[in-house]
Amino acid sequence: MTTASSERRPRRALVFSGGGARGAYEAGVVRYLVDELPKRLGRPPDIDILCGTSVGAIHACYLAATADLPENRGTNLVDFWTSMRIEEMLPLSGRELLRLPGRLLGVRRTAEAMRKGAMPDRLYGLINTKALERLVVQAIPWRRIRANVREGRVDAVCVAATQIATGRVVIFMETRDKNLSQWTRDPNILPRPTRLLPTHALASAAIPLLFPAVRVASTYYADGGLRLNTPLAPALRLGADRVLVVALRQDASQAGEAAMLEQRAEDYGSPLFLFGKVLNALMLDHLDTDLARMHVMNEILLDGERAFGSDFLEKLNEAATHNRGQSFRRIQDLVIRPSADLGRLAGQVLLKMDEAKERSPIVRFAARNLIEGTRTPESDLLSYLLFDGEYLAPLAELGYQDALAREEELMEFFTD
Repeated sequence: MTTASSERRPRRALVFSGGGARGAYEAGVVRYLVDELPKRLGRPPDIDILCGTSVGAIHACYLAATADLPENRGTNLVDFWTSMRIEEMLPLSGRELLRLPGRLLGVRRTAEAMRKGAMPDRLYGLINTKALERLVVQAIPWRRIRANVREGRVDAVCVAATQIATGRVVIFMETRDKNLSQWTRDPNILPRPTRLLPTHALASAAIPLLFPAVRVASTYYADGGLRLNTPLAPALRLGADRVLVVALRQDASQAGEAAMLEQRAEDYGSPLFLFGKVLNALMLDHLDTDLARMHVMNEILLDGERAFGSDFLEKLNEAATHNRGQSFRRIQDLVIRPSADLGRLAGQVLLKMDEAKERSPIVRFAARNLIEGTRTPESDLLSYLLFDGEYLAPLAELGYQDALAREEELMEFFTD
């Protein structure tokens, strides 16, 4: 690290991924981090930067808005998730299903209205998300984000969303550092200092086609996961020395994808199975590529010190700071990933839910499709959309247990 870095405590970032209902896993990890880990540390963990995409953006905003609350933030977040019922969050009743053709036909009317100058708050979207949006607005004390940033409890909060008109990623951020002139050289990632509001998080979580795009000012945005599902870059640009990432997909080696390809090919006759795989591809995470690039940079800096002496980094940063506005530094990272396949977990829960006759028609339809179309109870699509406590509770518990299993690493991460 640079001399300047060694004179202060490490600057830590917590980075959340996107994934719809899969976000309950992140809530379980948060519950461990803010409710249980402090008992081992003897203090709350220091988190300077919060970054998130999609549902991860909602969690980043929640932690920033509640940074001044002493206890039970994680438990309250898990309760928020597990209290959901699919019939209330996504009211896909028989009546709503009959309205889907009308929603599709309404696209033309909306386009005609916009040509006349109208600017609706939402655009298209097959699923009615009003109840889910209302819950998000009510669950987070949004005004406290700015206060907590101003008072130094959090240095920066970042929300990534995809700008539909250009395809670029816009990073809406609440930060004390207003000097972002050299924040990034990538023209496809644009910083936007602003006062974070519910519309920014909801825009970041607008899954294309399924959830309506959200208007922020005069521009429409969709799910940030289309381009930046795990916003690691903003955390590094804001000066993080240590990065804790909560991912929502298994490690590729754990998942054993290659061994399952032949079996899964026979399951593509199921429309829901196929749509789930397509959605997975759209939300493909480049996290491993970003981490590999970061590890290579760490090795280059270490090799430079071995070859040219301990002052190599200091001399390098004299030029780097002048040319790019930031110094080079070694980054420590820790990634928490699901230890189980979340698509399979959703499928297993879905089959149990189908046994209750009072459940939503879409639940029974999806369960029948799952049984008839595939050899294994796997539902990637429902793992994004199953906003129901029966699925979200075991998902949150999985996140908690996976974080607990990394306790010693987390202790080291949060120890100066």
